[in-house]
Amino acid sequence: MNSSLQAAVDSFIVREKLPMGYLQTVEHWFVPLAEDLLRKAAVSHRTLIVGISGSQGSGKSTLAALLVVLLRELMGLRSINLSLDDFYHTHQHRQQLAHTVHPLLATRGVPGTHDVELAVQTLKALGRGGEVAIPRFNKAIDDRAPMADWPRVLAPLDVVFLEGWCLCIPCEDDSALQSAVNPLEAHEDSDARWRHFVNEQIRGPYAEFYGMVDFLVMLKAPDFAKVYEWRQNQEDKLAAAVATGQHSKVMNREQLQRFIQHYERLTRHGLKVLPAKADVVFELTDQQTIAGKLKG
Repeated sequence: MNSSLQAAVDSFIVREKLPMGYLQTVEHWFVPLAEDLLRKAAVSHRTLIVGISGSQGSGKSTLAALLVVLLRELMGLRSINLSLDDFYHTHQHRQQLAHTVHPLLATRGVPGTHDVELAVQTLKALGRGGEVAIPRFNKAIDDRAPMADWPRVLAPLDVVFLEGWCLCIPCEDDSALQSAVNPLEAHEDSDARWRHFVNEQIRGPYAEFYGMVDFLVMLKAPDFAKVYEWRQNQEDKLAAAVATGQHSKVMNREQLQRFIQHYERLTRHGLKVLPAKADVVFELTDQQTIAGKLKG
């Protein structure tokens, strides 16, 4: 890396509180990825939409933010990183879904709890000219932030990075929905209504949204057990922050175990089928580092 790029990456590592060993990961894996994206952007003749899919704790948001830095430093490209989380339906809308469709839809996360129309409109707007408001979701209040607080960017952009835990995971065969994968499904979705609703959302409204992704990167966890462990580590860090006086909501192990079960079915399905659909697949170790590139 040249000195300017090196300085930008060093600053990013410090800002994100990453271990210095992350620098080697950037040089070996992510700079080549950024160079590949530069070539694709150069011939796309429109805004390139790059998806980053991976389970909770896989490093999606960090990679998306890093790639914005790399594209700017390497070629001066204008890009932005978006999270699927920022397109959640409002708290009121999800409560309505919980009342009219299934109680489990009160918990944000699965397909059906996102405002897909807003997401599609935002991505399209980022490819046109003018000022675009970028939606923001406030997890502390479990609701969408006021529109007056949304950041604004000037479009069109060269590249848009979109990251999400279930991004581009296809629907399952309906026959696979009959058997529960965990106690949550067995006890709180015994008739499989929730499972079928989520699956139909992927098959229907999410199809156009996912179809807007031009290039898909997957961060592949070793297995679902590791996903739970990584998510527990996140909660432990939050607990430490609370102990030092920082305000935050923390789930205990029982609450987390129930919470993560909302994501289990699609996460397991994604680990099986998404590698074949992704353009690049990075295989992760138990320690959340990259073991190798399976594809791309």
